[in-house]
Amino acid sequence: MQADTYTARRSEIETYFDRTAVEAWARLTSDAPVGRVRATVRAGRERMRRTLLSWLPADMRGLRLLDAGCGTGALAVEAALRGAQVLAIDLSPTLVDLARERQPVFSSGGRIDFRSGDMLDPQLGDFDHVVGMDSLIHYEADDAVEVLAGLAQRCRCSLLFTFAPSSPALELFKAAGKLFPRADRSPAIVPVAERTLRRRLEAHPQLLAWDLGRSERIASGFYTSQAMELRRP
Repeated sequence: MQADTYTARRSEIETYFDRTAVEAWARLTSDAPVGRVRATVRAGRERMRRTLLSWLPADMRGLRLLDAGCGTGALAVEAALRGAQVLAIDLSPTLVDLARERQPVFSSGGRIDFRSGDMLDPQLGDFDHVVGMDSLIHYEADDAVEVLAGLAQRCRCSLLFTFAPSSPALELFKAAGKLFPRADRSPAIVPVAERTLRRRLEAHPQLLAWDLGRSERIASGFYTSQAMELRRP
């Protein structure tokens, strides 16, 4: 991983989610009415979250989950409702504070430890499962693969993540700058072809003990993302 490019991009993402567009993302992840563009993004994100959750055990009691890039905590809450011990981390302290405010009381035995910081921090410990929903889509493919390799070293069972699949539609949206209005536009999404990503994952020396599992693309208007599973045999 190019440490300088990863660090620079991480700083841009932190600034965007913690300052530039925090109100827009707080609204997007709530039940508040939104415009047509954000409605398609909201629907797509909900479908993606359901997909990733369907790949996790229904009963997660006794399991530890890392929600890498937790945002306002919707996925973390669902995992905790299944009994998981969730460490939910995000670069944005403001979104993490909002996630804490929205956190319900759990009767399942699950709990969530919300933190702001870097998902690669080794002090976070080891996990049974790791989920990174739309937390790598702003990084160059080489950096994203290195992040996944680093997370895999602290994961026992499965690593679920999403990437921005290369497609004419996504390239058009990116070029037009219409994923969000100009005032709160996100850092550039970096599309990657699925074949290219698979090849890089299969060749990485720290991922040789992992198998590529399920994959599913979610397309909803202005939202396009693809889920992929890495699992230990």
